[in-house]
Amino acid sequence: MTRFVYPTSAMLGDYARAAAGLVPTAAVLAMTPVGVAGGVVLGGFSLLFAVFGIRTALRHTTRLEMTGEALCAFGLLPASISWRELDRMKLAYYSTRRDRRSGWMQLELRGGRSRVCVDSRIEGFAELVKASARAAETRRLALDAATLVNLEALGVNRPAIGTALAQAAGGAA
Repeated sequence: MTRFVYPTSAMLGDYARAAAGLVPTAAVLAMTPVGVAGGVVLGGFSLLFAVFGIRTALRHTTRLEMTGEALCAFGLLPASISWRELDRMKLAYYSTRRDRRSGWMQLELRGGRSRVCVDSRIEGFAELVKASARAAETRRLALDAATLVNLEALGVNRPAIGTALAQAAGGAA
């Protein structure tokens, strides 16, 4: 069994962003009469930052355990996906700069009604992606072109994935 967690150091930035947005908007709402329109706008921003903070806390407290049989998420929103029931794998890259030199990856796995979504800040992300790619290959899942390119960028060069990448590149031309 392999365990994966989000390290606190990786989550501090998200906690800081949530607090930087929530504290000032909530303070203005609490201390200043802003009228209906201002209250709706500031309340909306407060809600947005509060939800972001809650999502960050949920992600931070989630622990993943991977075995040869399944991937299980433990926390407030538990989920379990048997590798034999994996029916979707998507690996997306989100760039934070126009030159695409900085960003993060997000892995989404589905099996039946269960869904597990993790980003590249989790410890052992590459290992988790490789195991997921092996399961997808075993299940002969069709992977979209972006997922195939992102797998290749992580160094996942399985024979079937390479073939599918070539087919996706040929089909896009």
